Amino acid sequence: MCVSPEHPFPFLALHPRRPAPALPRRDYNLPGTIDSYVLAKFDGTTVRTGKDGRSLYDQSGYGRPDGEGLRLSPQEALYLLHRQKIAVPGYTFDSLFAALADQPTFMRSFLVYRDLRERGYVVQTGPHDFRVFRRGEKPGKGESLYLVRVLSERDPIRFEKLIEEVIASRNMRKQYVLAVVDDEEELTYYEIKLQKLADACSALPALGRHNAVLVGKSAMVRTPAGSDLEQAGYGKRLDPERLILSPVELLCLMEKGTVTLTRGKETIAPQAFLEMAGETDNELAGKIAVYSELRSHDYTPRTGYKFGHHFRVYCGKNVHSDLLVHAVEKEAALPMSVISRSVRMAHSVKKKMFFGAVHSSGIQFVEFARIKL
Repeated sequence: MCVSPEHPFPFLALHPRRPAPALPRRDYNLPGTIDSYVLAKFDGTTVRTGKDGRSLYDQSGYGRPDGEGLRLSPQEALYLLHRQKIAVPGYTFDSLFAALADQPTFMRSFLVYRDLRERGYVVQTGPHDFRVFRRGEKPGKGESLYLVRVLSERDPIRFEKLIEEVIASRNMRKQYVLAVVDDEEELTYYEIKLQKLADACSALPALGRHNAVLVGKSAMVRTPAGSDLEQAGYGKRLDPERLILSPVELLCLMEKGTVTLTRGKETIAPQAFLEMAGETDNELAGKIAVYSELRSHDYTPRTGYKFGHHFRVYCGKNVHSDLLVHAVEKEAALPMSVISRSVRMAHSVKKKMFFGAVHSSGIQFVEFARIKL
């Protein structure tokens, strides 16, 4: 084959590369470019369609039937306008967004709604913020799977209200999910569960009676290495003959009648020690309540200080702890940013994150876990 200097590779010259066809560009809903098939009206509070809008409900679960037409939530209407499924005379996407965003929580609720829709879920408003159907299902042809509450990263978590909402979701056989929008409009989803502790997989040894001497806000017990207290996960060895008990360990053992605490010739009652130790630890009452509840199920709580929480908890004879637990009052409120750090820490060390909500009728353990929908 002769090779021309102009075409050193003649087979390429015979088949020149064709430029790729340009993809059609779909702009946002700017004036004169709306490619819609359903007209809707916005009266300042509600968006409604005529009877031609019923197809949006029948096919994809948008809105609620309203007479012959459809009533759309603000989030649904803005999303459909963005997707060029409806036209709202007098409004572009930008101007409708600006009008609706006067509501303080609209921005974040719209971002969550859009994200869930883009993930393939059918979403309707209520009973919290959104109810989300299983993929492939919609109103009238399936059941909702999640009940979603939308928060910003600065919103407080009020445990009493949270527990009530999780109980309501559980009674409806739905999973309760928090959708949190941060300051950069990024979304994180958390599944919230109310956990009832099962007994640990192995029982701890029975304890004998011990005498302890008050040292500061702790106590010292004279007992040889390998004693029943150590086998049950209590105390820190000071030397071969002495064991130091922390305030929460000491209170738990005193209330059980296992340890008698003395200072000189004086015997100190549990309530007196609680008041004494509580002078320098205003969380002590909540911590001892959660600690005692964990111990009642044969779990072994140890300090969780290195993880930024009250306890790391061992289940049975596991070498590594299984849980991080933090005690809170049921009426307490924690910023969502604090809970986010807690969950991230627990996940990074392969543990579950529990908050023990203390109230008069007992301890309610609340688990927070990040999920991908």
